Amino acid sequence: MDGTEVASDVAKSNQVRYAGYDKIMGNISWLLIALVSLDIKLLPPDEQSTIFLAGFSVALLVYNVGARYVVFPGRSSQFKTFVDLMVFLCFIVAVSWFTGKITSPFISLIYLVLMTTSLTQGRRLTYFMAVLAVSSYILLASEHITVMLYEHTFVSSLLELFPFMLIAHLGAMLSGEAENARREIEKLSLTDEVTGLNNMRNFFYLSEIQEKLAKRHKRKFTICMLDADNLKQINDRHGHFAGTELINQVAGIIARNIRCTDIAARYGGDEFIIMFTEGAKDGCYGAVQRIVRGMSENPFEFKGAMLTSTLSAGVASFPEDGADVKTVMAKADEAMYRSKKNGKNMVTIYNGEDE
Repeated sequence: MDGTEVASDVAKSNQVRYAGYDKIMGNISWLLIALVSLDIKLLPPDEQSTIFLAGFSVALLVYNVGARYVVFPGRSSQFKTFVDLMVFLCFIVAVSWFTGKITSPFISLIYLVLMTTSLTQGRRLTYFMAVLAVSSYILLASEHITVMLYEHTFVSSLLELFPFMLIAHLGAMLSGEAENARREIEKLSLTDEVTGLNNMRNFFYLSEIQEKLAKRHKRKFTICMLDADNLKQINDRHGHFAGTELINQVAGIIARNIRCTDIAARYGGDEFIIMFTEGAKDGCYGAVQRIVRGMSENPFEFKGAMLTSTLSAGVASFPEDGADVKTVMAKADEAMYRSKKNGKNMVTIYNGEDE
């Protein structure tokens, strides 16, 4: 796969994933500006502090507008979200400094930054942000801690930092669990739950990329359709769990006989599809034969009984058999049914009207 295409697809995926977070970040920035403005209105600090608070609010406003409409227009990413969080932390610390430091009503917003980091940035960056948050709290509480140390109440000082450490650790743990859950959901959305191969939605996504590459670089690709010949008989005689085991056996044989760059998927029921990237049908014929032969020559055990099955396969290629993936799939499907008609347990290469 072309590196530019891969980078583009990854960027699009990240943009979709972080688009919602970006919107939330924008809303939070407006909320922070509103809270500071309300604080100035209801609890006016001294004149110097008011100037600084107003300046911080204007700076956050400029950043919010500039980041979203000038620097990162319409582009959402993990990096952009991290930059937002760093700006929010700096803003909260700066505002807290002029509104009471550790007694500031804004100090608790650091928890918001920590939890948002845990949801969007992963475990390592969550711990990094936790270190910054604790350091910021120590900076704000420097005078208070100095007094406590002088009065020999160092343990009390540590206890004040404990909530930040706890929130950071819990956030990092939740971040790991959330990331694992996201990956599992992503895997389930892209793979067949029975075989672990690609599902058809992911197959079409990947095959469309290969089609674009093939057209751009004048390359060939080959589609193979395979179908188990006696799934119904096995289901009727041994039950549907035996049929499921048959499907898994087919998937395993396919996986062992294709390259890591090829794309295999469960088409539906006992039918499978393989895209051999950058290969003509004559060159892929041997691999398909190995798959068909591997199925017929390797019985599998189910509840003490040795079961056998065969495969019928059809092969067609781009561009000689079709101008796109779906057309080539249709031709490979025709060739596969020709294999079934001619006795099963064989591979048929599509060759127009007369294979």
